[in-house]
Amino acid sequence: MTPLRSGGSVPAVVEADDLGTYVVKFTGSAQGRKALVAEVIVGELARALGLRFPELVLVRFDPAIADSEPHQEVRDLHAASAGVNLGMDHLPGARDFTPEVARHCRVEPLEAGRVVWLDALTVNVDRTVHSSNLMVWPTLGVAPPRLWLIDHGAALVFHHRWDGSEPARRYDFRHHALGRYGPDVRAADAELAPKVTRELLREIVAEVPDAWLTEFTTPAEMREAYVDYLHARVRASADWLPTDFPSPEELAAEEALRAARTEQGRPNWLKRVPDLHGKPAAQQDWSVHLG
Repeated sequence: MTPLRSGGSVPAVVEADDLGTYVVKFTGSAQGRKALVAEVIVGELARALGLRFPELVLVRFDPAIADSEPHQEVRDLHAASAGVNLGMDHLPGARDFTPEVARHCRVEPLEAGRVVWLDALTVNVDRTVHSSNLMVWPTLGVAPPRLWLIDHGAALVFHHRWDGSEPARRYDFRHHALGRYGPDVRAADAELAPKVTRELLREIVAEVPDAWLTEFTTPAEMREAYVDYLHARVRASADWLPTDFPSPEELAAEEALRAARTEQGRPNWLKRVPDLHGKPAAQQDWSVHLG
């Protein structure tokens, strides 16, 4: 139906022959198949732990359906993605969880803690205040809007370097998109860690197509490597549990310092240009032209 150019992977909204509408990520994208592996494993783990995540499907894509696409780069992406790709249920009318939306959206500490805990477990460092990879849906009707997790292609960073990653390693989550809500990560750990068993992990990695698991000798060997790593990491949660979230005041001070450094680095002529980032555009006064 249309390509989406807001992200580096250039997914597309596709209507499938089951009459469902999906956001499809392609095997031919720059991120490659490992991003799709991460989408499946983290997404299905989120669902198994009770977090809201859109349904995933495997989509057999024929590039011929997008022959009318005018952009050569997108056509090349489609041509390189014939066969099985990954689709995520499209949430019509969903809004990005931007800082502006966050100001009017209440998130309970335990819900925030569950999301942060999942991200810390799966080493998903791509859910920040500047790029939350969260949606708010529904936005129409009487049902209350809820947080939905999306886009986990940058997670599981360990599978880019299997021999150089320690399962107990601690990562910096101070600027997590939900850090301002006082995430109760300890309660989330007590609730969720016992659920992440080897059996559950094996069920989840079994959903990944064999064709996407080609780094090791066999797909079965690679699946077991994911199970081993994630199970070892969940057992070491006391070592990596993120708890040092800055207060809203500290975040505001950091943002002010960042803006000051950016301003200082500007050339003199650019310092005279007003910075409208995050502010509404000025309204043009047309009365001077109309008399």
